[in-house]
This record gives sequence, structure tokens and C-alpha cells, in this order.
Amino acid sequence: MKRIAFTMKLKPGCQEEYRRRHQQIWPELKELLKQSGISDYSIFLDERTDTLFAVQRQAGQVGSQDLGSHPVVKLWWAYMAELMETNPDNSPVSVPLVEVFHMD
Repeated sequence: MKRIAFTMKLKPGCQEEYRRRHQQIWPELKELLKQSGISDYSIFLDERTDTLFAVQRQAGQVGSQDLGSHPVVKLWWAYMAELMETNPDNSPVSVPLVEVFHMD
């Protein structure tokens, strides 16, 4: 199983709304992620910089940021676009991170 990490960026003043929306994440989105082999998915927030740090495990080659053609993901991205820095298709601007250390 592969682990990946990436950063995203919130717009100023959107921390609480981002938290609220993720506390109420859509069941169909969670199911899609699981069916796509994505597990152990966490998003952390650096409150000083509004930077989000995400890490997830992938059973296959597909990560959450690769599901943009699915209708549920398109709707979620549109729903979240007002809170985050996004690309023209509403996908979050994400920067993949390179793993430099891991300890089991």
C-alpha cells in the first residue's frame, strides 16, 4: 500500500467552515474514496498559515485528487471552492510532497 501526502490552502477566515463541512462529509463521497482504495485519510491544518496537509493510503494508483471526473467529486469540489484556493475546474490547488522519512 502506498502513502501519499500533499498540501492545499484555505482562504483567510475559512478554517471553521472547512472543519464544519468535513465533519459532515457526504456518505457517498466517503464510499467513493473507500471503493477507490483510499484509506487512512487525514487532513491537518496549520492554523498560522491556513495550509492544509493531507495524507492518505492508496491500495491502487488512484488518489483522492485523481477522482475529479466523478460527479460526486465535482459537486464536492464546487461546494468547497469558496473556501480554498482552486484550479479553474474547482479542484483544490494541491502540491504533492516527497516523503523523506518514515518509521513504522
